[in-house]
Amino acid sequence: MMNIANDLLDAIPAYTGLSPTAFFTVLALGVALWLVVSSWFAPPPPPAFAPREPPPPPKQLGEVTEEELSAYDGKDDSKPLLMAIKGQIYDVSMSRVFYGPGGPYELFAGKDASRALAKMSFEPEDLNGNLDGLSPYELEALSDWEYKFSSKYIKVGEIKKAIGDGDGDGDGDGVSAPVEDEKPEKIAD
Repeated sequence: MMNIANDLLDAIPAYTGLSPTAFFTVLALGVALWLVVSSWFAPPPPPAFAPREPPPPPKQLGEVTEEELSAYDGKDDSKPLLMAIKGQIYDVSMSRVFYGPGGPYELFAGKDASRALAKMSFEPEDLNGNLDGLSPYELEALSDWEYKFSSKYIKVGEIKKAIGDGDGDGDGDGVSAPVEDEKPEKIAD
């Protein structure tokens, strides 16, 4: 092994005309110059992203109004990101990049987007749960969206129905109105 190193050191002056010390100095300067010049043309390093904490597990909300749902539009990072389809509320926090602020579908967050999804619309007037007047094709498209959401996201609640809530008093609260005490009529014998 020593013979090879000695042969190389003897060959440097014979081929280059430089002493071994001068040769290795020139070689080191050439490598340093190459590294500096190549760094000018190298692509910039990718930006460092601060890792986000994973969203907390979905919390069941039960029945909420559309006004209450609007608070879950992604603007407050401490709240989950929610949206509804056909009155069913889904936690879409794991897709914050799509439905959160700055995402391509951010206008759906915090709303019942049924009509907009059925019509494939980004118009603000279509951001509601009104299904009246939709064609069979649009209703089928909405069913496809509902299937996708139910298979990908966790259902966390429902939108409280304001009118025709099923209690018969027409006030939209889901609670029957109290009945005033009435005295039964006497039936004549």
